[in-house]
Amino acid sequence: MILDVIPAPAGEENQPFQMLVSNIDFDKYTGRIAVGKIQRGHISVGDPVTICCYGKEETRVARVNTLHTYSGLSKTETESVHTGDIAAISGIADINIGDTICAYDNAAPLPFVEIDRPVLSMTFSVNDSPFAGKDGEYVTSRHLRARLYKELESNISLSVEDTDSTEAFIVSGRGELHLSVLIENMRRQGYEFQVSRPSVITKTIHGIIHEPIEHLMVDVPEEYTGAVIESAGLRRAVLVNMSPGAQGFSRIEFKISSRGLLGFRSQLLTETRGTCVINHYFDSYEPVSGEIPGRPRGSLVAFEDGEAVSYGLFNAQDRGVMFIGPGEKVYEGMVVGENSRAEDVVVNVCKRKHVTNMRASGSDEALRLTPPRNMSLEQYIEFLADDELLEVTPKMLRIRKRILKNDLRAKKKANEK
Repeated sequence: MILDVIPAPAGEENQPFQMLVSNIDFDKYTGRIAVGKIQRGHISVGDPVTICCYGKEETRVARVNTLHTYSGLSKTETESVHTGDIAAISGIADINIGDTICAYDNAAPLPFVEIDRPVLSMTFSVNDSPFAGKDGEYVTSRHLRARLYKELESNISLSVEDTDSTEAFIVSGRGELHLSVLIENMRRQGYEFQVSRPSVITKTIHGIIHEPIEHLMVDVPEEYTGAVIESAGLRRAVLVNMSPGAQGFSRIEFKISSRGLLGFRSQLLTETRGTCVINHYFDSYEPVSGEIPGRPRGSLVAFEDGEAVSYGLFNAQDRGVMFIGPGEKVYEGMVVGENSRAEDVVVNVCKRKHVTNMRASGSDEALRLTPPRNMSLEQYIEFLADDELLEVTPKMLRIRKRILKNDLRAKKKANEK
């Protein structure tokens, strides 16, 4: 294999090498891979380098094993890289984002903007539903723990903690999208597990509970600005700035708690017909502002194990919106729809019509079913209540109650009252 060697620009030989690590990749053969843009100088395979660790005064020496440059979405191996190249360097153990790779005889760290810390956490646990192990290839706690801790090698903003149970782990990330990307990647890789509703990571400062506040920017057509401001106000957001943009768009800026952002993205996309662009970043910690309205409707919960049939779905769809269609397998305690009222209701979607020899005009016509609501992973996470879990498998997404038995769930609710 012939590798192209790019000639160094004139005068570059006299400049000491510097590269700020802005991303981390991982390969099971070469280990961690440092990715970044070369600020000055050049480096070749086999050269010794000095690593300046971010936030520390210590330095260490390493050697470059392989070098790659990027061409579109693919990487190309090379013998040397130069100023301005975006390079991937392997052979440096324990390298992290923010570290500076310098020339061997010139340790000069570059300034780096600190990465935002996690603000939301979810509990990842082993799937213990009646359908556990039917779809996934990796289903045990050992598989789940190994995969989550492996993610830390390349996902620097993620945090994983063990719990008192060996089958559950607390995973913290930057937001709903950050965690949902991890969940989607894991299910595509054959993992089967269940996750809880996201919760905000709070801090106690001078005896007062503080919550993370985000700076939210929404670019939206001018005709929808009123709807956006009204929806944000219901979530205790504070309007900071509003300015006109290009092509009939307006930019609206808010200060909003991370609690208020839960489910807000899909709501804004619905209200603006998918025309808004949403960005947010961590701003500060402030005292908890108060309650934010949650999900206004309850769940429709399956009564028994079995297969959903048209007759049972027809009788249940009058109570709300269904998530499943005929022929789908269900189990007791599985959420099969959204109730039109605030409380949870148990429905029997497996109920079949009794066979008799009596016939009446019009009573045996084909049942007309409303098409079920198809939701994305983010919408499932937003729908979750505190007493519900999302069952994630490579083929299916299902919402279930933490307590599957209907009688035990009713007994617990009565005791709480």
